[in-house]
Amino acid sequence: MQRLSVPGELAPPLQGHLRLGDPAHGPDAIEVNARHLTRGGRPWFPVMGEFHYGRYPVGEWREELLKVRAGGVTAVSTYVFWNLHEERRGVFDWTGDRDLRRFVMTCAELGLDVVVRIGPWGHGESRNGGFPDWVLAADGVPRTDDPRYLELVRPLFEQIATQLQGLTREHGGPVVAVQIENELYDQPDHLLTLKRMAQRAGIDAPLWTATGWGHAQLPPDELIPVFGGYSEAAWDTAHDGWPQQSRAHYFFGPGRNDDSIGADLRTVSSSLSSSGTDESHLARYPFATCELGGGMYTSYHRRPLVTAADIAALALVKLGSGSVWQGYYMYHGASQKIGALSTLQESHATGYPNDCPVITYDFQAPLGEYGQFRDSYAYLRMQHLWLASDGPDLATMVLTMPPGAPDDTADRRSLRWAVRSDGRSGFLFVNNHQPVETLPDQENVRFAVELAGRELVVPSEPVTVPSGAFFIWPLARPIGRSVLLTATAQPVCVIDGAEPVQVLTQTAGIPVELVFDGATVTAIDGPATVTDGDDGGNGSKGGKSGAGGKVVVRDLRPGVDCLLRVTAADGSRAHVLVLDEENALTATRAKVWGRDRLILSSRPAVVDGDRLILYGGGPGDLLRVFPGPNKEYDGCEVIELPAQSVEALSAETVAPEAPSVKTASPGAGREFAEVEQVVAAGPARRPVIDAASGRASAPTDQDFEHAAVYRVTVPAVLLDSGEEVLLRLDWSGDVGRAYIGGRLVADRFWYGPCWEIGLRRFREELLEHGVIELRLLPFAQDAPVYVPPRTRGRRWPLELRSAEFVPVTRTVLEMK
Repeated sequence: MQRLSVPGELAPPLQGHLRLGDPAHGPDAIEVNARHLTRGGRPWFPVMGEFHYGRYPVGEWREELLKVRAGGVTAVSTYVFWNLHEERRGVFDWTGDRDLRRFVMTCAELGLDVVVRIGPWGHGESRNGGFPDWVLAADGVPRTDDPRYLELVRPLFEQIATQLQGLTREHGGPVVAVQIENELYDQPDHLLTLKRMAQRAGIDAPLWTATGWGHAQLPPDELIPVFGGYSEAAWDTAHDGWPQQSRAHYFFGPGRNDDSIGADLRTVSSSLSSSGTDESHLARYPFATCELGGGMYTSYHRRPLVTAADIAALALVKLGSGSVWQGYYMYHGASQKIGALSTLQESHATGYPNDCPVITYDFQAPLGEYGQFRDSYAYLRMQHLWLASDGPDLATMVLTMPPGAPDDTADRRSLRWAVRSDGRSGFLFVNNHQPVETLPDQENVRFAVELAGRELVVPSEPVTVPSGAFFIWPLARPIGRSVLLTATAQPVCVIDGAEPVQVLTQTAGIPVELVFDGATVTAIDGPATVTDGDDGGNGSKGGKSGAGGKVVVRDLRPGVDCLLRVTAADGSRAHVLVLDEENALTATRAKVWGRDRLILSSRPAVVDGDRLILYGGGPGDLLRVFPGPNKEYDGCEVIELPAQSVEALSAETVAPEAPSVKTASPGAGREFAEVEQVVAAGPARRPVIDAASGRASAPTDQDFEHAAVYRVTVPAVLLDSGEEVLLRLDWSGDVGRAYIGGRLVADRFWYGPCWEIGLRRFREELLEHGVIELRLLPFAQDAPVYVPPRTRGRRWPLELRSAEFVPVTRTVLEMK
């Protein structure tokens, strides 16, 4: 039995000491204390995703931001890369893809908050960390209070302020936070100087942040330190194992720092501040994150492969460890620009230890470089649905670790778990997943948590927590006016209504058991066995409780029809829908047909006003809506999506036999491309080692003169609809580049998965030239390059096995 005693009522958090926040008492005032954020007087739990406007086509921003919002993200963070806007000194460009103002206004239109990372140094795998070359060539010491450097920064801040004019909180705008600099760990006075400069220029927000990793020294009480954690590290060396620091992110605990982020750019002698490893000063600030790894980029010498479970388990561990602000980097992949004067990626040529691709910044993110939906999108969305319902309560809860919790990141035997609680209710977090080094099954698991003077034991009988499992179980949580003491099911969301619906999901295949406080329940009806807690397990389908004790619900078959009705002691009713894991991962919550509902669809679902947009899939796919427009609390409404195009879908016409759907598709389905090899590859390039970093360097333009060359014909008809079409390439080799009309449009360091190139943004060029030219280089047998163990056997020989066009279909339902 795993035991833990949770402290009682929490002491109120320290407040009033941070020089942050909106003026108090406004209807939507944002304030911050030492434990959490508040908005409009209520605890507030932001979910933030990084999306770089300057690295994505302006014409696609709105569609992609709708996807971001549908994933449960409530705030968009974005870098303002200086070198994108002032590549030549004194010549600013805020047009097209660089239009910061238009991006922020689009976020506002969609109800998304904005966090602006104004630098002036940003990193983000950008050339010179985002500095234009002329900044480094000018007199003055960058990233210090050298007056000569500050004079270079001042016009940038004034320009940003002009872009944001009227979009700050003072004017009802969406900008809730500003991040100063990035990864500056030993210049607290300079950070404060930059904050004051930004404010004088007219940049303002209730929240100001700075990255806290590397034991950064920040000006006290002026900036919230924000943290991160990645499941892999492309900035690590090419060693053949898993990065040491990444292990820590799969253990619960109060620690916030990650020395590995940015460590490749810090000197060893100064990697720690004078505070050493002491984090006691962080108790003055809420635990906020800005760079939880939504994936990982590939450098030439190290090319990690990150899975959806790697990403979601790390995020869950941060929630269990005390995060009150989830921030992902990247949440949406992007493409590096090529500037007028140079390429703009981080590289050995600019003195960095990592050579990055010239263009791709896909990051294996939940939403890809061309808007692709990844599995991690669904896993994180399920967590975000929960945070939308329970995040405000979770924000007020603190971490309690069990006695004997593992403190050695090499420990693969101990069960990893923790509780967050406010002394009355809480959540139990379990993680049995980590990348690369598989964890064993945990057998005979039961938890005993003493909470508010009552011991809660879950489950009633021991279970096995399988390898790879990670989940959250509720403790003494309300369901309407009843109390659910324990559940071996993860909360998904609460659907609002006169009779609220608590949605749960089965976790890790563990049988679902719900235990209610008998004093708060008079009846439970539904497809389950309901018993008093002490009746020896004899019960019936549906039932009533006694005057007290516990009411136990067993023998549930999770799925879209597993619906219970719970009648509270005061006669009010609520419902519990227990989904299976497969369906829970398809869930989207939205207000449609006039009320809050759950959309269950194997196709990613995005709501835009009265329209429901479903991506991918084909005829015969099912859409489930709960509560159904015609059924309400009787269950899900099932809609079969047909092949034909029709106009609208209304609540009155929802039925399997007569849905109303509009389908936009650039083609009937994927088709193989016509490919011609015109040049064979030369011998594999000999490894080139960068003298400064000791790491392998990426091939140069000259090296690609010896590449294998393929011509892929792109039929014009594929581009007629204006919808996205992916060119999917199954290949092996070292590095690939794609050109249209001689212009480099995409590139890839091979690491295993198929290479996808979105064609929509290149439509005019493709109509003119008709072909994409691929240049592929073979992998040298002795290249000092890390590729994932599961894929490395396929890196040679150089081969283009297949090329196919994959239309990204969109089905649009008018839901009025």
